[in-house]
Amino acid sequence: MDLKDKVIVITGGGQGLGRAMALYLAEKGATPALIDMNPQALDETVGLCLEMGIEARAYVANVADEADVENVFNKIVEEMGGVDGLVNNAGITRDAMFIKAKDGEVTKRMSLQSWQQVMDVNLTGVFLCGREAATKMIEAGKLGCIINISSISRAGNIGQTNYSAAKAGVVALTTTWAKELARFGIRTGAIAPGFIGTEMVMSMKPEALEMMTKGIPLQRVGKPEEIASAVAFILENDYVSGRVIEVDGALRL
Repeated sequence: MDLKDKVIVITGGGQGLGRAMALYLAEKGATPALIDMNPQALDETVGLCLEMGIEARAYVANVADEADVENVFNKIVEEMGGVDGLVNNAGITRDAMFIKAKDGEVTKRMSLQSWQQVMDVNLTGVFLCGREAATKMIEAGKLGCIINISSISRAGNIGQTNYSAAKAGVVALTTTWAKELARFGIRTGAIAPGFIGTEMVMSMKPEALEMMTKGIPLQRVGKPEEIASAVAFILENDYVSGRVIEVDGALRL
């Protein structure tokens, strides 16, 4: 896919990885359609794109709400002319141990609320946005690409029963859609980041950040732009589909 003038929808596009993706793709001439719950962050990202001469657009919507998702994709098609690509980047964490116990007595369990919140955004949100993007591409007779952001935690990570399950599910969606949507000219891909230097990660206590970094073979956290680069690679390479690219500094071998 030649990214010039292509409409690429990015969920969670107001900040962090989503902002990095928007700016990276804008540099390549794409037109980002940014979905987020934070209007202020969205406006800031749109402003940065405008400074580059790219007219990105902002849309406030909850990716876990079916009506919201349907409405926002209708608006994107109406205002921007269609959907060429989607990056399902929006996600949350609600980390907790599955079970906490001491001396044979269970003291705490992961709440159903913590489980459901993560599933709603990280898995159901991916399903809803992916379904809507594919619908718009097929209706317009457009070739397209859907990229889902997973995580190396999909293999299982202590304190992340909910997050790990959702991110494993994201990969299952990716491979299934690659097989189902190929006949329409729609490709899929997934990216599994390791520790990436977003504002949230870099605001950790220095000692905690240092300890985390020591466990990474490349001895540093990743840059948001390095995830954005992987997004661009999948979008631009028309023979990549159904695969997961791990961008983790060799943390998961």
